[in-house]
Formats: sequence, structure tokens, C-alpha cells
Amino acid sequence: MEDHVPDQDFARLADPYRRELYAHCYRMLGSVHDAEDLVQETYLRAWKAYDRFEGRSSLRTWLHRIATMACLTALEQRGRRPLPTGLGGPSEPEGRLGERPELPWLEPVPDALVDAGDGDPGTVVVARESLRLALVAALQYLQPRQRAVLVLREVLRFSAAETAEIMDLSVPAVNSLLQRARAQLARSAPTEERVEAPRAEQKQVLDRYVAAFENYDIGGITSMFTADAVWEMPPYTTWVRGAENIGRLIETNCPAQGTGDMRLVPSRANGQPAFGLYMRGADGRHHAFHLQVLDLSGGSVAHVAAFFDTTLFPRFGLPAVLEDRP
Repeated sequence: MEDHVPDQDFARLADPYRRELYAHCYRMLGSVHDAEDLVQETYLRAWKAYDRFEGRSSLRTWLHRIATMACLTALEQRGRRPLPTGLGGPSEPEGRLGERPELPWLEPVPDALVDAGDGDPGTVVVARESLRLALVAALQYLQPRQRAVLVLREVLRFSAAETAEIMDLSVPAVNSLLQRARAQLARSAPTEERVEAPRAEQKQVLDRYVAAFENYDIGGITSMFTADAVWEMPPYTTWVRGAENIGRLIETNCPAQGTGDMRLVPSRANGQPAFGLYMRGADGRHHAFHLQVLDLSGGSVAHVAAFFDTTLFPRFGLPAVLEDRP
């Protein structure tokens, strides 16, 4: 438990929790933009109230109380953020692309903003796994208070008593919400097992993936996917399942014409490999096109979420236009 200190020390004591709070708000809201706003609001509220912080709980608990309540208030005005796979069944790869730009879609989060760093290895693994895109999408199906209790208890490892304090609930109420959240998550979360390949093998897989796209090799692209792989691309509601269907979807709808039209720049999102994909424009330069987040299974790609929201690129440190290669 921290001693109460003068206001000028608030930033020094509170800043170490910023990434953890950002990740918490992201899990709750499914949006990097909303998470950023809520973290700013949390720190502003905490700074204004710091002279009344009496140290009966830890500063970490107090900050998470403010952030959680801010998230729950925000969720009263917002619907859940889905991915296309949460809206209906798969589409035909040659069909018309349905688009819903007005929907508040789930957004990916850069690893650089939420990486747990060098803490306890077990805690770091849990934190990273809990940010995987499929799991964050599944969290959106939980009622807001269930979502908050699940994250506080099973990701952030607060005790039932601490969670009750954070949420102004009784311990039995917290335990009941956690039980219902687990049951709902078991119904909506992905159940297939992921097989993590060694890092060197992953790099080889990703290198082949980049080469297939940059050479516009439809056969090569198709061969990268598992037989039941999924490709989805918000804000388009269209999504397809199966390697052959993914190949046909890209061949039918991708504006690329041949080798060199596409370039991929590596990144990391939600603890997963990611790429900024750039398309050659009429000016001959490569412009931001979409951001891909990949889920690997062994030596293949099991899932791609391609986000056609180029406002995400700056958050990943990706430029709007690529410089020409030497």
C-alpha cells in the first residue's frame, strides 16, 4: 500500500500503470480510440481526486476502480464492437461485398501500447493471451459488468474482495457475475486449439506469406492457409471460410494486377503478427490500404482480420505512403 504523497508526485506514482490501464480499457471497449480517451479521463479524474486518496487500497486498485467505472459509463452509450464473423454466416467468395461503415467495428491494438513488459512471466503470458483478437471479440458478447469482473479477476488477478471494492459490489455478487461470464465466454469464445510454431519457423511462414502477396501469387496465397481458415475484413460484412475461398475472394476483389502492386510492412497487434498492406496507386506510389492481423496455427495461417481503416496506420507507426525501395 502506497503512502499518501503530495500532488506533484502523482504522475511519478501513477504513470507505471498506464499500459495496464490502456489494455484494461481496450478489453472493455474493443477500441483503441475509446481506450485512449478513457485512460486520459481516468488520469484526469484521479489527479483531481488525489488529495482525497487516503491509501486504504493500493494506488493500482484505486486507478482501476476509476477506469472500470468510466468504461461501464461509456458502455451505457455504446453497443458491442463485432467482427464480421459475429454477424452471420460465411459468404460466397465471388459475391458482392457488403459494407457497414456505420457500425462501430472491433479495432486491433498495437502491441507497443499494451505490452506487459518484463513482469512475472506467467502474468505477462496471461495478459498477452487475453488481448488476442478472437478473445477480445468474444468479450464483446458479455454484459458490461460481467466483462469487467472477468477481466479484473482472471486477467488482472484482483481478488474477489478487491474486485468487489472496485465495482461497488458484494463478494457474492462478484462471484455470481464471474460464473455467468465464464459460461457465456465458453459458448462464444473460439474453441479450436492453436499450435504455436517455434519463432524461426514462424518467421519462415511470414516471409512466404509476404512473398506470396507481393508477387500476387494466388496459388501461393491459398497454400498459406489452413483448410478451414477464415478471412474477414471490416467494415465489409463479407467473410469466407476455407483456403480455396480465400484465394478466390482475393482474386475477385483485390485491385492488384500483378507483382509489385502490393507491399507488406510487418507490425504486431493483439500479441499476433500483423502487416500494413500498401497498394500501388495511379501515381505509382504505394498507399496505405488495409491492416492485417494474422492468427498462425503451426506452419499455416488460420485467420486473417483485414481492417480497411487506414486511420489505424499512424497508431502502429506505419506511414500513409511508402518510400520507394532502393
